Amino acid sequence: MIQITNMVKTYKMGDNVVNALNNVTLHIKKHEFVAIIGPSGSGKSTLMNMLGCLDTPTSGAYKLDGQEISKLNDNKLAEIRNFKIGFIFQGFNLLQKLNAVENVELPLIYQGVGSRQRMERSKKALEMVGLEDRIHHKPTELSGGQQQRVAIARALVSNPPIILADEPTGNLDTKSGTEIMRILKELHKLGNTIVLITHDNNIAAQAQRMVRLQDGQIIEDKEVL
Repeated sequence: MIQITNMVKTYKMGDNVVNALNNVTLHIKKHEFVAIIGPSGSGKSTLMNMLGCLDTPTSGAYKLDGQEISKLNDNKLAEIRNFKIGFIFQGFNLLQKLNAVENVELPLIYQGVGSRQRMERSKKALEMVGLEDRIHHKPTELSGGQQQRVAIARALVSNPPIILADEPTGNLDTKSGTEIMRILKELHKLGNTIVLITHDNNIAAQAQRMVRLQDGQIIEDKEVL
């Protein structure tokens, strides 16, 4: 599913060159549940941007489903993001003026799906995360855990093969965080490939596999018992 080979990403900061990723090689199979863990500055956010086609590497290769991603233009990258990757962010990234079902519909609008089908699929996605009774509530009327469940519904409404979750429990209390992890595990059982970015060992330990980053390099890659 994901093949990253000798990936380098450098940034210029004044006169300094920072190696955010330094010859990273990482392969993730279909239907895996992988946690990428590391402290602030380890390169995990940069790697997430590469995996999510939000940025391109300085050098190295990235193949997604056999397609070379590294050299694609912005329009092609946007198309891949829209159809192949569902994003879940720490900050929820919901539009405050829209209610839950309208937020979930957004990826389908970009895909050109008709309004009736959009509504049906969005309601079904919200049912999957246990929010069928909150579809007309706006973000300000929902708890943090409920907002994150709306974000998960938005990520899965277009049936993407990959769910990319960036610190999905970071802004939540322990109970809500546990519920979000339960939903991600359930999505994994249903066949999604889950890539989870976290700094929390306890969260990472709930995945199948843990990849640890430090100073832009993978220092550990192991199956979780």
